[in-house]
Amino acid sequence: MELLQDLKWRGIIYQQTDEEGLADVLIKEKISLYCGVDPTADSMHIGHLLPFLTLRRFQNAGHRPIVLVGGATGLIGDPSGKSEERKLQTLEQVQLNVAGIKKQLEQIFSVEGENGAIMVNNYDWAGSMDIVTFLRDFGKHVGVNYMLAKDTIASRLETGISFTEFTYTILQAMDFYHLYEKHDCKLQIGGSDQWGNITTGLELIRKMSAEGSKAFGLTIPLVTKADGTKFGKSESGAVWLDPEKTSPYEFYQFWINTADADVIKYLKYFTFLGKEEIEQLEKAVQDEPHLRQAQKSLAEEMTRMIHGEESLQQAIKISAALFSGDVKNLTAEEIKQGFKDVPSFTVEGEEELGLVDLLVAAKISPSKRQAREDVSNGAVSLNGERLTDTAYILGEGDRIEGQFTIVRRGKKKYFLIKY
Repeated sequence: MELLQDLKWRGIIYQQTDEEGLADVLIKEKISLYCGVDPTADSMHIGHLLPFLTLRRFQNAGHRPIVLVGGATGLIGDPSGKSEERKLQTLEQVQLNVAGIKKQLEQIFSVEGENGAIMVNNYDWAGSMDIVTFLRDFGKHVGVNYMLAKDTIASRLETGISFTEFTYTILQAMDFYHLYEKHDCKLQIGGSDQWGNITTGLELIRKMSAEGSKAFGLTIPLVTKADGTKFGKSESGAVWLDPEKTSPYEFYQFWINTADADVIKYLKYFTFLGKEEIEQLEKAVQDEPHLRQAQKSLAEEMTRMIHGEESLQQAIKISAALFSGDVKNLTAEEIKQGFKDVPSFTVEGEEELGLVDLLVAAKISPSKRQAREDVSNGAVSLNGERLTDTAYILGEGDRIEGQFTIVRRGKKKYFLIKY
């Protein structure tokens, strides 16, 4: 399927500046195009992914992606989608954030071959620019009335916007102009909230580049959930790409818990599975929803892409162990991932601990009487093994890698004992 047709089928295109012109250019030549992100944190979250995965689709079709991390624009703050001023970050923090995000983006893009990705940081050309150069060479070409008409600025006029954030759109426009001149970059991709910034860049290229210069803009729709809740949030907060912030297991679980009403849309948006395979999965959702084949494919594709095959297999192993209750073969590292959010209790000292006493101390059972009853009735498992001996004493053999004991009460209530 031709690239733009595929993007339309996937529902990825929200707005375009010149649909026929871009289609013609893409047929005739291999272009350079870019997408950027500001380093507001030291990791991206899944809300950042769709524009970059769209950029990757262009790379797969033979075009050259330019991946921009905004070391300069990150120091200023984009007013898009914000009702109040962003808190400014220090240069040192922004540079740390740039390094973290760059590493994650290198996981998504190939840098090999003729169309290998070019990684850039706009601090390299904007960071040392003096204010007079900025005003004379760039500010002169962007009218105040033009900027006031932008939704991102107009929406802030009542609540207030600083001159710093007011000029953000010019800084991003400078990026597009710079990349157009240096790398012949003819297309910018961004989220739907970036339309104003993208079109300002096109205005700058039109006024400052050679006569006949032509560039394009394309935006991606806001990712939504069918039930109206915000995409990209789990019970514990944002779903980060950094495995230290969101473990591969948690990442996998987020995708596998996708609702039937959303899963096909997300397969189209986020994965590189083809039309035929996605349509087969759509049929499976309709005919055999209980098997959750589409959710499994989505979770596997996304976890493999962001964290690699080894982390994917680890996430699958943890999921299967938690579902079956057979947890004794998990490693300590896998337990840290899978039991991150379950209630925990730390055993102090080296003395032996009776099972009943442990259940009460860890608040797994409310009293010794209830604890004895739970054990006698077979409602308590240690590392997946059911115990019925109320006099049982925990020993070294009950500690997984000397660090953890997993207690389960009933079918689903897990507790983590730490040593």
